[in-house]
Amino acid sequence: MKLLIHGGFFSEFSQSNETKVAKQNAMERIAKVSFEYLKTHSAIETVVFAVEQLENDSLFNAGIGSQIQNDGVIRMSASLMDGTSKKFSGVINIQEVKNPIRVAENLIKVDDRVLGGEGANAYAKSIGVETFSTEIPERRAEYEAKLAASRLGTVGCVALDNEGKLAAATSTGGKGFEIPGRISDSATVAGNFANDDCAVSCTGVGEDIVSAAVASSIATRVTDGFTIDKAFDKTFSELAKFDGFAGAIGLDKYGNMFWQESHPKIVFAAYDGVNFTVFS
Repeated sequence: MKLLIHGGFFSEFSQSNETKVAKQNAMERIAKVSFEYLKTHSAIETVVFAVEQLENDSLFNAGIGSQIQNDGVIRMSASLMDGTSKKFSGVINIQEVKNPIRVAENLIKVDDRVLGGEGANAYAKSIGVETFSTEIPERRAEYEAKLAASRLGTVGCVALDNEGKLAAATSTGGKGFEIPGRISDSATVAGNFANDDCAVSCTGVGEDIVSAAVASSIATRVTDGFTIDKAFDKTFSELAKFDGFAGAIGLDKYGNMFWQESHPKIVFAAYDGVNFTVFS
């Protein structure tokens, strides 16, 4: 069993040592509690659980830490992929829910598995998800000062369970000040992908991640025989051709973990029940 999570990139708002330590501590706590959960749950259940914990922590740009778009509204995206069934589900630009990843989890059970905007909002209400404002004072202050535009954040988890099954989940609160309706990578196979051989979750500039099809490219290359490190290297070399801004975490079916970033600094943590590693 293996588990790897990420908390997006650090930005000018998270450069203080106090915030850095807080994020590292949060990553350790979430990685360890999620690994304990993995012991008695499947990979797909665990990645949802881990991302939910990240959405619930305002240090990260997802759920209650989400950024505000240029019309003053918070819109979030999240997705889930089961490496065994190959089912992908997601919500795009969903509003006023605490945990977008839980709505994505429900959608994986139905035929129409990716919903956006008002359709995603209506679906959440139809399954009994409570209306919840994810806005916090810090994000409003950033919005009003027009500082949030440079923040790059997403959260994600990849997991390998004790049956050898892989899954990936990703959630984002956006980049801040984007045009309403903008689609990020987080609810696409470019930013979140899993199959029988590899699971990948991305963070960074969504447009760049989509242009390089980062997550699906890495996983496909692993399936085609690349080692996970070589699959990352090849994909990030393609990203470098247009100076793409991205970071990714990955896990293959053998439990090999890998992570890479095109620009510093992604914050991530890995845990296998014995060894805990956090980098930022």
